[in-house]
Amino acid sequence: MRSTKSRVVAALVAATALAVAGCSSDKSDDGATNEVSADGKVVIDTFSPQGPDDKLDSNAVTKIMSDKFKIQFRWQTTTYDGGPAKEKRQIALASGDYPDLFMLIPWVDGFTQAEVLKLGTQGVALPLEDLIKDNAPNIQKALDSNKTFKEMSTAPDGHIYALPQWSDCFHCTYPDKLWINSTWLKKLGLQMPKTTEELRTVLQAFKTKDPNGNGKADEIPMTTDPQDSSLIAYLMNAFTYDPVGANNGVRSLISLDGDKVVTPVSKPEFKEGLKYINSLFKEGLIDQAAFTQNAQALQAQGNNPKAVTLGSVPVLWPGIFVQLGSKDGRDKQYDAVPPLTGPEGKNYTGYNYPSSTGYTFMLTNKASKEAQVAAVKMLDYIYSDEGREVSLMGPEGEGWRKPQAGDIALEGEPGWYRFSGDKAKKNIAWDAMAQYNITLAFRNAQVVPKDIYSSDGLERRLFQATKQYEGHEDKAQWFPGTSVWPDPSLGSELATLQTNLNSYVSQNQLAFITGTKDIDAGWDAFVKGLDSTGMKRYLEIQQQAYDKYKSGNK
Repeated sequence: MRSTKSRVVAALVAATALAVAGCSSDKSDDGATNEVSADGKVVIDTFSPQGPDDKLDSNAVTKIMSDKFKIQFRWQTTTYDGGPAKEKRQIALASGDYPDLFMLIPWVDGFTQAEVLKLGTQGVALPLEDLIKDNAPNIQKALDSNKTFKEMSTAPDGHIYALPQWSDCFHCTYPDKLWINSTWLKKLGLQMPKTTEELRTVLQAFKTKDPNGNGKADEIPMTTDPQDSSLIAYLMNAFTYDPVGANNGVRSLISLDGDKVVTPVSKPEFKEGLKYINSLFKEGLIDQAAFTQNAQALQAQGNNPKAVTLGSVPVLWPGIFVQLGSKDGRDKQYDAVPPLTGPEGKNYTGYNYPSSTGYTFMLTNKASKEAQVAAVKMLDYIYSDEGREVSLMGPEGEGWRKPQAGDIALEGEPGWYRFSGDKAKKNIAWDAMAQYNITLAFRNAQVVPKDIYSSDGLERRLFQATKQYEGHEDKAQWFPGTSVWPDPSLGSELATLQTNLNSYVSQNQLAFITGTKDIDAGWDAFVKGLDSTGMKRYLEIQQQAYDKYKSGNK
């Protein structure tokens, strides 16, 4: 899930290094160099995203982990901007200058299943199962007790080349949301839209009737940013089921028709959905910047000090586009629009389960045996009750507290309260980088006020909003991608096919929406191009893998 901290992504240094004075080295049993700091700690080169308010080298949790597990982290950092972060990761791997440990965030730059298979079969990613068995009882317990977690972690050859996070995030399970300015709806005498055409009417009114009341035509009916966008998905689900993909914003290319693996992107219904989105774009109801601007630019639009200008934003949660706790209360103006009904009566929403689908913890063949053991023991601590609280929120009393009399949990009994707003300290937690064992029981034990628009009421606000989407998923069409692994020998081929197809589909969809390609004239060529880009082979590989999964064999 996206971290529920403010995500104003500032320009950060692309890579930092922690100076280690007086290092010595020797060879561990497996031949990798074991580097030891002057104070006897194992040095681990660690590649991770770093938030705008954080500095991992001085982070409170970094110090806790360093002291507890005798680790000297040497950080290689990226920003939370997914495109550049993933590019830097890929360059590091391609050049051979990659770290001992990747510790990533799924919605920033998590590895895909195909990438994990490729790196595992190449020998870059080290098998973790024996390290876990010997050093990580908490991780082993999670694998043994959670069938889906074990399936998504274990490749067909029995190896665990990387671990995903596990976060039972209800609002992340239904990510295809649209947040609309309900204050503007009330001012204009409009109802919450229920159909695609009712949405068009609302957006037209937002554009032309000056709902912010400043006498200027500065309202933006709908916008988003590419990394966080659910624009195509939210609108497409009124025409045909649009399957959720990885947490990095790339949609899935496949769904199920019975037990047959198919792609929805070539369906006539998908074409109709794109035509509808194109019609909104042509009317100026979708901001041109929605397909090009970064997260920082979207926040700047949402926090425009001159006026509230955003009418609707299709993203996971409001904090992506507006500062929560705004002085003028503008963040309270936005409410979720339930799934729309399209012209043929369809009314789907995307289904994302498990809600963290990228692979984030990977040890490489650069890591010494000592580094491997220390890193796995550290991760095992994160899986413990104590380690989960500390790594996610920081030290007790600084990032969180235990429940007090009168506290109310999201559901069930209260277990913890996380400081927010002015009480939240910076750089004291690993937060999204540490969401490895966020079970439903733990998440629901969070103390959350009943006032959903208060600064502390966000989780309840998201929980209640998501209830409108629950039940609109079509599990018959849902492909259980995290549990279905292709043949490891095909990992490299699949990764290449997936990359090429994702690029081809996204470029053409954007061209159809913005009108640089005429969809009626160009649709047949687009469908034909899917096959020349490798769609038939891609579906064949996925079908073989799904058949093995259904038969009980990986």
